[in-house]
Amino acid sequence: MNQSNGKIGIREYVALVILIIGTKLADNTPAILYEKMDNAAWMSPIIIGISSVIPIYFLLKVLSLYPDKGLMDVFKHLCGKYIGYLIVLVLWLIGSFAIIIDSAIYTDIIGTMYFTKTPTLILYLVLMGVSAYGAKKGLEQIGSVALSVIFYIKITLFVALILSFKQGNINYLFPILGQGHWDILKESSLKLSLFGEFLYLGIIASNIKSFKYYRKGTWISLIILTIELPVAIASFLILYDYEPLKLVNYPFHETIRYLSLGFLTNIETFFFPFWLISAFVRFSLYLYLSGMMFGWLFKIKNFEYVIPSLATLFVFLGMIPETPTFQIYHLRDNLLTLITPFYFFLPILLWVIAKLKGETKNDKSDR
Repeated sequence: MNQSNGKIGIREYVALVILIIGTKLADNTPAILYEKMDNAAWMSPIIIGISSVIPIYFLLKVLSLYPDKGLMDVFKHLCGKYIGYLIVLVLWLIGSFAIIIDSAIYTDIIGTMYFTKTPTLILYLVLMGVSAYGAKKGLEQIGSVALSVIFYIKITLFVALILSFKQGNINYLFPILGQGHWDILKESSLKLSLFGEFLYLGIIASNIKSFKYYRKGTWISLIILTIELPVAIASFLILYDYEPLKLVNYPFHETIRYLSLGFLTNIETFFFPFWLISAFVRFSLYLYLSGMMFGWLFKIKNFEYVIPSLATLFVFLGMIPETPTFQIYHLRDNLLTLITPFYFFLPILLWVIAKLKGETKNDKSDR
């Protein structure tokens, strides 16, 4: 069910994927990885990226059979009306919970690191209000904004990484395997959903100008993210060492407050606006996907009008934790573990069903 009649190209799609997953290096994701893997945490995104080849491959194989359908319609087609509905409902509930947790994290970052005197509710309303406005404008506008800002966002990130490597101590990366290779593999396998957005992005597969662009853009994005995230997490380690990092909830923001560039101090004022824009893009797409699923579930053709109501609901649910910095940390850690089986096995299950139905004979993966 496509609200927007237009479609986005491969550049907009790649920009969106890199922004919504790449910005995880600036929330509490690195802190979660440091907690269990010490100074080997930087290796986790590499393992996750390589492991993600399996579910992404099967997801693309299944969607290539139905290049004019989104993932929700594929669920209905392959699994039947009722089971397909149930799968989409579960994905919408998980996605909604993820939006609540992630938006609460971003509000906490803004409130504790930058606007300490502004009421949390005001910050939350502004974050979700702007994001809801962007989501309501449609996928084309979200993709256009992502494409227009991604260069500047990545330039600022590159500068921050260069300064971190220059001012840090590379010896903090050793011993390179931390507590051992088994712990790295175990913890990484439990956090495969770090790249779980690739599954949800299948919802807008039919909104890409061609399936070829969707497939190519997905692989390009995966490669870039598998390089970018480890480098960023390693840069934090080189700057602080892993023991101090276990006491820091948001390493990226502590880093840009710590770094200096010659006579320039407080250079976080240069980084913060670009990070904030990427946050708006991220939650705009999240709300758009949530609205699409909600509209599909309840047969609401003009689902864009539901997005502000969903955003308002998420705000009030996100305000429930009394000590968000600590409670949300554990909630997100558990959420990453919970979503991992869905992310890894669901595409494989869909391919098996399509195979059993004999529909893989119509594979259009080269289309």
